[in-house]
Amino acid sequence: MSQLQTSNLELVINGDITEKSFMYNFLKRTIDIAGALAGLVILSPVFIVIALLIKIDSKGPVFFGHKRLGYNGKLIKVYKFRSMVINAEELLNNLSPEQKSEFEKNFKLENDPRVTRVGDVLRRTSLDELPQLVNILKGELTIVGPRPIVEKEIKLYGEYGKKLLSVKPGLTGNWQANGRSDTTYEERVKLDMDYIDNRTIWMDIMIILKTVVVVLKGKGAR
Repeated sequence: MSQLQTSNLELVINGDITEKSFMYNFLKRTIDIAGALAGLVILSPVFIVIALLIKIDSKGPVFFGHKRLGYNGKLIKVYKFRSMVINAEELLNNLSPEQKSEFEKNFKLENDPRVTRVGDVLRRTSLDELPQLVNILKGELTIVGPRPIVEKEIKLYGEYGKKLLSVKPGLTGNWQANGRSDTTYEERVKLDMDYIDNRTIWMDIMIILKTVVVVLKGKGAR
């Protein structure tokens, strides 16, 4: 019996088992809960320091919630540390034609005038994403998965849109572990689809480790 249980666990870790299996989902959710709880406890001093810096640097709330598409296309509010000025939407309307074109293509700007001084550091180090540990505890996100997108972005996934929404979005993923903003949107879609088609617990572990390295090196930071 113990040999059978060990064999099943190896299948989940190495990938020869479907995402819909009870074992895969149970193990992935267990890792999500344990990881999010540990992160919130261990990083609580970091949360406090970041919150103070945001309040000192600019007017507005510490946290920012933005609606994104979750599992099966359900709208969820994804939490972040606020990295932009409070009138960011107004400034978006005042962008140059070149910046508007860049934003419409990539849904982000390389030199975004809306980003605060503290926000720039948070984005480059991905510390602005830490509040999403709460989303993970709520079951809206997973530690590793395709990045959560806004509704307008789904059109950029074309025929792959339905597949993207068939899994939970993640705090980090194949895209973040492989260059972040240095990749084109087409490459980003390909990386997301590759993860969905080949995801395993072992792949998740490798993506987490690669993400840490990428962030520390500042690769693809915007």
